[in-house]
Amino acid sequence: MSDQKMATASLLIDNEHVRVTRFDFAPEAQTGWHRHEHDYVITAISDLKMRLEEPGGEQREVSIAAGEAYFRNEGVEHNVINIQDGPISFVEVELKRR
Repeated sequence: MSDQKMATASLLIDNEHVRVTRFDFAPEAQTGWHRHEHDYVITAISDLKMRLEEPGGEQREVSIAAGEAYFRNEGVEHNVINIQDGPISFVEVELKRR
């Protein structure tokens, strides 16, 4: 994995209620495989065109307009890859349970 570009994750808030992280991707950058331990909301800062690699070899492409948001339940496992020619960014808010 050393020759793969990785997204930059900037932790903005981490307390007992939420974890807020900004992700910035150069072209072809990726998050690496991960499993979400909490329910979460993604808000697109820029227009996003991403490939999601999912368990079992499944892949799908998603496009999200800047300013749009979506919610997912905990347990999602994937690798997210920027497939645009330019950079992309989004903010992820993880909802911690008490």
